[in-house]
Amino acid sequence: MSTFDWLSHLGVDDAYTTDIVEVSFKDGASKDFYHAPPELQVYTGDYVAVETKNGYNVGSISLSGELVLLQLKKKGVKEAKVTESVLRKANDRDLERMHEARKLEFPALIKARAIARTNHSPMKVTDVEYQGDCRKATIYYTADSRVDFRELVRQFSHQLRVKIEMRQIGPRQESGRIGGIGSCGRELCCSTWLSDFHSVNTAAARYQNIAINQSKLSGQCGRLKCCLNYELDTYMEALEAFPKKADKLRTDAGLGILIKTDIFKGLMYYTYKENRGVLLPIPVEKVHEILALNKAGKQPADLQGFQEVIETKEEVFEYEDVTGAVELPTEKRRRKKKKSGSRSGSGRKPKSGGNADSSPGEKPKNKSNKRRSKNSRNRRRDSKKKPE
Repeated sequence: MSTFDWLSHLGVDDAYTTDIVEVSFKDGASKDFYHAPPELQVYTGDYVAVETKNGYNVGSISLSGELVLLQLKKKGVKEAKVTESVLRKANDRDLERMHEARKLEFPALIKARAIARTNHSPMKVTDVEYQGDCRKATIYYTADSRVDFRELVRQFSHQLRVKIEMRQIGPRQESGRIGGIGSCGRELCCSTWLSDFHSVNTAAARYQNIAINQSKLSGQCGRLKCCLNYELDTYMEALEAFPKKADKLRTDAGLGILIKTDIFKGLMYYTYKENRGVLLPIPVEKVHEILALNKAGKQPADLQGFQEVIETKEEVFEYEDVTGAVELPTEKRRRKKKKSGSRSGSGRKPKSGGNADSSPGEKPKNKSNKRRSKNSRNRRRDSKKKPE
């Protein structure tokens, strides 16, 4: 929601009262202004039935009182243009019809996309919004150019059995209606609180020393992220203390070239044109002094005398003596069982019935080797037999 009335639940009387209220439909997906007669006694948060050109619609009052006048001024709507009014408080039947309309929207969206793809129309159907009395459906779509949708409207109305209104929106409005999670891990700003879309260009990223990477700077809508403008004013104020033309500094040691700028620390990093391996951090005040010398026709000896000394503290890891403070549990080791018979010596004696022809140096064959040789002989014998 773009606005919120924090005093609505306190029961504070508004000094600048008006009978115009702002009504929100489908959880803030669309809003409009209506006259609310005082005898109805409707307040912020109430569900009301409002009149439209094609029946009635059901929504909740999002703003009332003086805030409505501010919202009218913000959106450029004159009070004389607000002609429709609130009919009544929504009863149980109105709320049932509204929930039925919300259940029809997803199947209608699938049908609308199938019809648009069948007709090879260069458009993307984003969302479908039903009116509270299920007599009208608004289809929101995005397209790169104008689309002739006269034939599509006939097919939509024939399939959905309601009156159809087509409304083209931009990619930012599309992301706001669909919603999602941004790269910051929070919900999209355009689907929660952001109501005005300002133009964003790559200059905002350059002022903030952000790498120009289109994939990282683009949001889910495919355009530059709106949050690039959030801190831009702070960066612009900080950049006012930096000199305008300080890309090159003339010294006796060589020509200094600006490499990067640390805005919040107030440092400008220079290197020599002849020796690129040296990087010198110089405060902004010192850069102004060097520029004043260059303007007067003088050159300092070098840039090393103007650089800021950055002390780096080495972290030394020391180990504490924990003798007597920490007691480690004693490990219980299992003793391995000794196998019967020793393997050392001349080896095991062959059992009775063993191979008598075996030489004294050879190890006797065990039962598993006998089984394997017997099975292999049986396989060879079976393979030699011919089938009957």
